[in-house]
Amino acid sequence: MLTAGTGGGETPTHAEPYGRKPTALPHHTPDVAIVGAGPTGLMAAEIAAAAGLRVAVFDHTPTPARKLLLAGRGGLNLTHSEPLDRFLPRYGAAEPLFRRLLAGFSPDDLRAWAAGLGIETFVGSSGRVFPVQMKASTLVRAWLRRLDGLGVTLHSRHDWTGWDAAGNLTLRHGDETVTVAPRATLLALGGASWPRTGSDGGWVPRLEALGVGIAPLVPSNMGFEVPWSDHLRERFAGQPVKSVGLSVIDRAGAGRRLKGEFVITDTGIEGGAVYALSAPLRDAIAAEGWATLTLDLLPDMTEAELVKRLRRRGAESLSTFLKKSLSLTGPRAALLREFAPAADLTDPVALARQIKALSVVLTGVRPIERAISSAGGVRLSELDDALMLTRRPGLFLAGEMLDWEAPTGGYLLQGCFAMGVAAGKGMVEWLGIKTSEPD
Repeated sequence: MLTAGTGGGETPTHAEPYGRKPTALPHHTPDVAIVGAGPTGLMAAEIAAAAGLRVAVFDHTPTPARKLLLAGRGGLNLTHSEPLDRFLPRYGAAEPLFRRLLAGFSPDDLRAWAAGLGIETFVGSSGRVFPVQMKASTLVRAWLRRLDGLGVTLHSRHDWTGWDAAGNLTLRHGDETVTVAPRATLLALGGASWPRTGSDGGWVPRLEALGVGIAPLVPSNMGFEVPWSDHLRERFAGQPVKSVGLSVIDRAGAGRRLKGEFVITDTGIEGGAVYALSAPLRDAIAAEGWATLTLDLLPDMTEAELVKRLRRRGAESLSTFLKKSLSLTGPRAALLREFAPAADLTDPVALARQIKALSVVLTGVRPIERAISSAGGVRLSELDDALMLTRRPGLFLAGEMLDWEAPTGGYLLQGCFAMGVAAGKGMVEWLGIKTSEPD
């Protein structure tokens, strides 16, 4: 039976229906122990329990799926509807891994799984997929009921502390030390973003002590710092910049471009379009101390069309002309004045060039604690195809603990779910039991 804690923390309204406080036992002997009750860990628990294994899930927080609940308060973006030939490159260097993982649990499979929980989904105008009710809590409650029916036990407020001399898992529950002697173990402890949800990277030294290769944890899907003028910060902080093109040249010389929107903040910029380009921008700042983000303020017009219109300007002021002739107002016009050289504002050809390719210098990366996700972690070369640690048979790793990253928009969460399915199957097969698909 699920025995999660009953409250506290940032989401008390979500916690109450999840069950009673756990009764801490001095020793557990499940077939499978899963440390981490996020989407990766819970999906692996479902796969293993559906195969008939006794599964115990342990989590540091008072309630399961806390990060998922917090992220889904404004609508839970489960996955994306675009074809796999466009979907898979979103995983960058880890595309080969996710080509295999999504073959086992695709975006369509994720939507079918949600439907099996009674959660219907829809495709938004951007191609992103959401539950019709737009609530993470509804999905989590239905999921926990299914896991309860499969016999999964959930133990909250259990901090993983490592292994004892006999190789058993050790966890701290209040003042008590709990030992667990499973036949297979999955660690799905997350990365280092949103530490209040339990993802604090505290597992790194324990795995390093085993000799596991770990890439440094760095922020991903995060904002960047821009040294705004006082005028722009005071007038436009908090305002969105919509329908612009964004592009960056990565360190290998490859260009990446997209159309979207972002938000001006007190310290710089953030938002979906920025997150999608965050990896090459972050890497450039790490190497050079700065990065250039190029903005196309009017992506639906060509530079030649702009020059033609700008040459028609008469005696009216630039701001009036830009507003009447190009509908270039508000934060977009402010950004043009902030970064375009003054001499270019009076030359139609130079001004058109600035509107189409405005260079914004980013001078820093927002802290990992404020990032949506993190990159880095256990190097993929440390794992076999079943996500088992090659140097410690029977120990599986998945989720944001591993060295991969993906942008928001459904790609990150899809990857976590697919990893949970793969890890669950891997543990079942390691224990010599035939696997079945999640409902």
